Order: sequence, then structure tokens, then C-alpha cells
Amino acid sequence: MTSNPTAVDAGELRRRVAEFLAGHDPAGTDRLEFLRARFDAGLAWVHYPVGLGGLGAPRTLQPLVDAEFAAAGAPDNDPRRNGIGLGMAAPTILAHGSEELKQRLLRPLWTGEEVWCQLFSEPGAGSDLAALATRAVPEKGPDGDGTGGTWVVDGQKVWTSSAHLARWAILIARTDPDLPKHRGITYFVCDMTDPGVEVRPLRQITGEAEFNEVFLTGVRIPDSHRLGTVGEGWRVAQTTLMNERVAIGGGPAPREGGMAGVVADAWRGRPEGRTPELHARLMRLWVEAEAQRLAAERLRQQLAAGGVGSEGAGMKLGFARLSQALSGLEVELLGAEGLEYDDWTMRRPDHVDFTGREAGYRYLRAKGNSIEGGTSEILRNIIAERVLGLPAEPRSDKDVPWKDLPR
Repeated sequence: MTSNPTAVDAGELRRRVAEFLAGHDPAGTDRLEFLRARFDAGLAWVHYPVGLGGLGAPRTLQPLVDAEFAAAGAPDNDPRRNGIGLGMAAPTILAHGSEELKQRLLRPLWTGEEVWCQLFSEPGAGSDLAALATRAVPEKGPDGDGTGGTWVVDGQKVWTSSAHLARWAILIARTDPDLPKHRGITYFVCDMTDPGVEVRPLRQITGEAEFNEVFLTGVRIPDSHRLGTVGEGWRVAQTTLMNERVAIGGGPAPREGGMAGVVADAWRGRPEGRTPELHARLMRLWVEAEAQRLAAERLRQQLAAGGVGSEGAGMKLGFARLSQALSGLEVELLGAEGLEYDDWTMRRPDHVDFTGREAGYRYLRAKGNSIEGGTSEILRNIIAERVLGLPAEPRSDKDVPWKDLPR
């Protein structure tokens, strides 16, 4: 198996997939065994390095490989259940993790054996992630000099999707309060099974608790679980955030897919609910959804060509706005039936089945789209400053040590 990227083209990938399937019958192979073998063959993330689930092939060839496996009836790794791991943690680990961490974490992440969550947001920081207060201090060594090779973390995180399922978390914590808020932050991988980690459900407007709050009390994290250098956590977090926004707002979808398709189907099936005003709104939103889909395709091509910057903020912003507008239109179209939502029970689901649920659920759940993955207000600032080049908002706290900021 070669590590030369130029030797792995579409034809070579098809050959490798066919060879793999000949030796691993999807119908007769244990699901987990199949996924592990696919990773080891470099057919998981084909653009990742050899030995880390890939072949160093162009990222643009990933859909080809996925399609070949799907056509053969092969099991997938249930990406909805581990979206944070696949869409956010994995690219961050690849870009900033040690070789030891990559070898330990990426395989069970891709196979779905280990679910991930994100310990970023805090109740006292609001939309200002850089104002986080969770502290990580070096554990004192034998001589009491803080060189024990372990960090002790104390703090609280909130809005943590899948924390009740997660084995691992990506975590940012403040390691130097004497520096301005965007500095003095360090990025870690946290074992959610360690002592001192407490997960509590947060019941949402849907009645479910896919979100959680997480309390960290004296949690000991080895320095080997640090991503990037000490104090450079904000820079590392940008890798996570940009991938998060693409994952939320820029996923592949067919024409009239997602909520646009759900509402279009409701329109076709409910002629009694049609009005000229609803028709005009539907046509406008359908066109906007198609523009969003095509823009997402371009963004994925940009990502495949070498990365994406702040443009992902625009995709996530558009996704949230469209999702809320379309789900609201669906409720209006369905009339009294659209208000029905009988399953307001406390559950802790392992993924969000947005389009597979009733209209009432979709309408309620969509309210969170403008908060998760970065609030729409913050994303507008990012787009204005980093994409459009508009003047930045005045920031009086830019050079003030974090410990001196009012909280």
C-alpha cells in the first residue's frame, strides 16, 4: 500500500474498494470488524495519511469511495451519532495532535466505538467564547514546582451535545489569566470517564435532552492530551470552529433535500392549505435553499482543495435562518395539525432526527439552530469582518488581562 498521493486516483481507489469487498463480505462480516478493517485499509478518510484511515488521496475522491461501499450494502459508521467526533474533533486532532494521539484516537472515533462531545461553551461567557473561565493549572510535581506532567481542570461547560454518550471531549480551558482573553487558552482532549466529570441533562423546548451541562471538578488531564502548544488554544479552536460550521451548514444534500423537500411535499399533499401568500413564501424559500445547497457544494470543493476559512460562518448562518423559516411555513401550511406534538417526553437521544419527525418537533427544534455552532449574531460579525472586510467593532477588552475583565 503506497503513501504516494499521486498514485491513488479514482481508478486505483475503485480497485482497492473492490479488492476489500472481495475479502470482507458486508453481509457476512461483523459490523465493527468490517469498519475497523476498512479504516486499516485506508478507505475511511481517503485524504488522511496512511496508517490513519487514509491513503493520502485527494479529498474530492471521498464521495466515490462512500458510494462504492453504499452500493455494496456495506455498514456505515452511523455519522449522525458521532457528528462532533467526525466533523470537528478528527480534523483538529489530525492538524494539531501528536502522533501518539492520532494513533490512539482516530480509529475508534471513525468506527463509532468512541463518541465525542465538545466542551467549549460556558454559562458565564455567553456568545463570547474567548471569555471562558474554566481553569487548567499544572499539577505540582514532586518538588512542588508544577512540573508533574498533568493539568488539573475546574469549571463548567454548557449546551454539550452527546455528553451523556461521549467517551472523549475536546476541551478549551484558561491556563494563564494574566494574558488577554484570546491568549492564555490551551486546548485539551478530556476523558469523559475520568473522576470529577459530571454530566447533567438540559431539557429543551422539545422535551428532550440532547444537550447537557458538564461540571469539571479537579479533573486530571495528562499533558500528552494537549493539542497544540500551551497558550495557543484559541488558534487550535479555530480549526474546530471552521469545521463545525461547515459540518452544520454545508453538508451534502440532493436538490429539494432537507427541510425544503419536507415543506414542498407538504405543499403538494395539502391543497386545502394553499394560499397565494404561502405560495410566494415557499417559492422564495425554495430558491434560497437551492442557492444554499449550491454554495455548500462550492464550499466543500474549497475544503477539498486545501481548507476553508470564515466562509463556513455564512453557510451555518444561512442554514439556521432557512431551517427556522421553512419549519414555520410548514406549521402554517398544516394548520391545526401542525401544532400537534404529543411526544413531549424526557428522553436523551443519541442524535437529532430533524426531518424524520413531526412538524411540531421540527418547528421547536429549529429554534436552537441559531444558537448551536455559533450564534447568528456572532456569525454576522465574523462574516462582516473576515469575509467582507468591513471595519471591526470597537473592542475595549482586546489588550486587557482576562483576570481584570468584569464578569
